[in-house]
Amino acid sequence: MRAAQPDQTARSAGLRAVRPVLWTAFAALAAGAVLCVIGWYGISGERFAERQLPYLASCTVPGAALIIAGAVLLTHGRSTLATARVEELYELLVAAGTAPATTERPAPVATSGDLLMIPGGTLWHRADCPLVAGKPEAVPADAHILATGDLSPCPICEPQATPLTPSPER
Repeated sequence: MRAAQPDQTARSAGLRAVRPVLWTAFAALAAGAVLCVIGWYGISGERFAERQLPYLASCTVPGAALIIAGAVLLTHGRSTLATARVEELYELLVAAGTAPATTERPAPVATSGDLLMIPGGTLWHRADCPLVAGKPEAVPADAHILATGDLSPCPICEPQATPLTPSPER
């Protein structure tokens, strides 16, 4: 059974809905900056505070409000854009479906028959395991320690347990 292909127009509808919000945000930021510059210019030309108030009230305060509104719209638009992109990626993943399960095991990471361990460690490894390969502190695995079960086989290289019988002490 094939999964239905997602509709291209439905996927891009969310992205198209975000663009007007972003353009509005940029317009509000630009208009706010222009009003703040005009207000600053008008205030800087007046010596007395009572003559500066009209510039402050008509340009600087509305300009600052537009800058804040533009920043809020920009934040909202970007989060909406990110949400739309995540939803689009999710739809693509669902449309792709799951890969058929294979019964084959992956190729082994290590194939050496020699067993190594790190003193004080909790795992035993094959000699060519990436976790111990090239480490000078790795020593050959002790048959007595392997027989007691103090060490577990490495989950990466999956060394096969060889039947080890401890030799009697002489």
